[in-house]
Amino acid sequence: MTVFPTRLQTLRPSRRTAALPLMALGLAASLPAHSAGMDFSNEYNANSIHAEGDAWFIDRVEALTDGEVDITLHSGGALGFRSGDHFYAVADNAVQIADSLSGALGGIDPIFLLSSLPFLADDVESAQRLYEIARPEYAKVFEDNDQILLYASPWPASGIWSEEPVTSMEALDGLKIRSYDRNGTATLVNAGASPVKLSWADVVPQLATGGIEAVLTSAEAGASGSFWEHLSDFSAIQYAVPLNMVHMNRDAFESLSEAEQQAVLQAAEETDAHNWEVVKERVAENYAELEEHGVAIHDPVPEEFHAALAEAAQPVVDDWVESTGERATRILEAFNEAGDQESGQ
Repeated sequence: MTVFPTRLQTLRPSRRTAALPLMALGLAASLPAHSAGMDFSNEYNANSIHAEGDAWFIDRVEALTDGEVDITLHSGGALGFRSGDHFYAVADNAVQIADSLSGALGGIDPIFLLSSLPFLADDVESAQRLYEIARPEYAKVFEDNDQILLYASPWPASGIWSEEPVTSMEALDGLKIRSYDRNGTATLVNAGASPVKLSWADVVPQLATGGIEAVLTSAEAGASGSFWEHLSDFSAIQYAVPLNMVHMNRDAFESLSEAEQQAVLQAAEETDAHNWEVVKERVAENYAELEEHGVAIHDPVPEEFHAALAEAAQPVVDDWVESTGERATRILEAFNEAGDQESGQ
């Protein structure tokens, strides 16, 4: 069994603190002593599915605590943090709550790359089933690092935004395309593309300057980023349904009264259910918006293209299983068994 480092092994104060954005550190230093005043960081736009879900959570906490727990959402990376910064920032209590792209935490523990394994769980129902099976493993990594997993925030399935249709392997050849984690980078390399791993904050600037020609992301993300200003096509390859994780500093949580803690946990449970329902409706809304802006939607893509992509992705899945160890085997066996039961086999 592979053993992963605990917080005491992974967090080194001098190096970690130096890496934190100065603006965010200054903000953390100026936070009031009242434990119920908390900041919530999200690098995505205010109109994204994730920021809207986070605002829904905050409203539920406010209602359940009669306004006693004050949480302020900072979307669009306003605190200077990106998803890759959030794990240590929350562990340090530089920010109390964060909404983080799971794949960006893959360097912390490979379990966070599970939801973006290509062509494993490529629809909302199977992605939710996979999340529910794996949630205890996600929660354990956060717990070992003085954090609490509150809820997941799923994306609609990832596709390819581009200047020309990407509906064949030939169209991918040499394409400068953004990936969001190492799963995507490796898969796209295997498929013949020239991927560049970028956080969300860097995507539009790279599109504007020609640093990339295409983007691996959802119709949802492209709509919230107004990708039609740079790209004309969306190819629905059904790559994966990646998750964002919303996590909270344990000291901040424990500074709340017992009743307030229970309210936060109840709001998180309700938000989890809410987010999975919302994402089911989002694709139709996204497609309508794309069509209004003249984006050509290729859904479905040709079956032979999808099969070739899945073949390019299989070594990535195999490598993940090897690096993650017994946990991976156990999760995938449970996932496949649940899928068989669902289909009546």
